[in-house]
Amino acid sequence: MQLALVHARYQLLEIIRIPVAVFGSAFFPAAAMIFFVVPFTGDDTAGATFATASMVTFSVMSANIFQYGVGVAEDRDQPWNPYSRTLPTGSAPRFAGRVLAGLALTYLSLIPVVVIGATLTAATITPAAFLLTAVTVAVISVPFTLMGLAIGYSLPSKAAIVIAQLIFLPLAFGGGLLSAPGEAPGFIETIAPFLPTRGAAELMWAAVGNYSVEPLALIMLGVWVVLLAALAAWAYRRDEGRRFS
Repeated sequence: MQLALVHARYQLLEIIRIPVAVFGSAFFPAAAMIFFVVPFTGDDTAGATFATASMVTFSVMSANIFQYGVGVAEDRDQPWNPYSRTLPTGSAPRFAGRVLAGLALTYLSLIPVVVIGATLTAATITPAAFLLTAVTVAVISVPFTLMGLAIGYSLPSKAAIVIAQLIFLPLAFGGGLLSAPGEAPGFIETIAPFLPTRGAAELMWAAVGNYSVEPLALIMLGVWVVLLAALAAWAYRRDEGRRFS
């Protein structure tokens, strides 16, 4: 655990030294709040609360897909990466450190969204629901972390950036993150339960207010986690085999 914390500290310092990296992960969710939530929620407390929860999910997805998808791909191009796999402790502490650092940055990227929701909308949340939401953020980070790892370990850095960008908005829009629960266009409501973004969003909606999670969305979220875990493990093993063959 101590080595994992050391690697997490290294990862955080490496990212913080390039402030634009931190700014980028927080900018798009904050901009989405300002353009899509603030003007349309008005004094609707429930609508503003659910919309803010959707933007929290949007931020979690953005932070993890780009952090791991692009970050891992870029690290694979560095000489330090294959060398670290030859160390006696193995690559596990470095991997755990990356996950801890990624989770810390995910929470950091949520600050603008939460501040905008609290100051510019009618959104409200109880202290207990706030704590539940904080735990839920870690839970819904799992599928997007695995998705980012699968991209990062299977593609070169230039391709990883493109693929991350290509899947990001369709997942957000298709999962209904840009609309309130039950208010997305009909075709979106049809496909949304089959996407990981919808299951993640519904868990967030349930955490912040009176919302019942749709069983199909939750089941499909579990299916996505299993599939993405298998894909990420395959991509990692393939990358490791290529480097040591």
